[in-house]
Amino acid sequence: MGSRTERSAVNDMTVRAARRRFRSRVRPGLLALSMFGLLFLTGCSPELVAQMKRLGFPPPASDRSPYILNLWIGSWIAAFAVGFIMWGVILWAANRYKTKHAKMPPQNRYNLPMEIFYTVAPFIIIAVLFYYTVLAQNAVTAKAPNPEVTIDVVGQKWSWTFNYKAADNPAVGQDVWEAGTINKTPDLYIPVNKLIQFNLTSPDVIHSFWVPSFYEKLDVIPGRVNSLQLRPTTEGVLAGKCAELCGTYHSAMLFNVHVVSENEYNNYLKSLVAKGQIGEAKGPAQANAPARSSEEGTR
Repeated sequence: MGSRTERSAVNDMTVRAARRRFRSRVRPGLLALSMFGLLFLTGCSPELVAQMKRLGFPPPASDRSPYILNLWIGSWIAAFAVGFIMWGVILWAANRYKTKHAKMPPQNRYNLPMEIFYTVAPFIIIAVLFYYTVLAQNAVTAKAPNPEVTIDVVGQKWSWTFNYKAADNPAVGQDVWEAGTINKTPDLYIPVNKLIQFNLTSPDVIHSFWVPSFYEKLDVIPGRVNSLQLRPTTEGVLAGKCAELCGTYHSAMLFNVHVVSENEYNNYLKSLVAKGQIGEAKGPAQANAPARSSEEGTR
């Protein structure tokens, strides 16, 4: 009996000594990691810090962007919360029920409360995420009956054509268009703080209209007109691209979005009138035929 007690005491001392050695080794590493993290954060520019707060998203540039950004951040918060809870439960159970012997612990065939919990909890999480997703989706896809600016966008192999429906605009008086080619990146001009509707069509294959700073994209499908509305909130030049792998020169389907004042927008449309780009351009008539040259036409 005395021998067993002595062995148990020795084992306890060995375990405590091992724990102390482990902590002494881990603490300097944690301290160094914390110092590195602080140095990393203090060395970041304000722009990078702001992007980190948005979890990688670019600065929002439309009135619909905050709905998507809030859903994005909220989803990550929920994911982190579930992860921390699960890891906490795992580590707590491992520490609470650890033993110093190799005996098999009591085995249970089932635990009814636990089974009910891990069956019901995922449904609750999914229901909450679904609810907020629907709210964000309804806010983003909501459409007003009379947008202030209408632009018909044609996505064709392999560039973009922008038709400005400006016949009712007293400052312009005519519909005008601008088109790009494989070798020429087109420019899309839109006025800031104006409700804009984009009508998207394609004469050939499926494309996707995407401006990352607007936080939304929409497929451009042959034989179908898709539309989206938004109100740009910040002036500047934004990048746009096709987000659907559409063929050989998919990488050339880029465009620049210029968010400008209303006066600058009207002046740009007048410059298109002066160039003779009046009316509507719908893309190449034979869009699916092989290109005859390295640069495909758009009209």
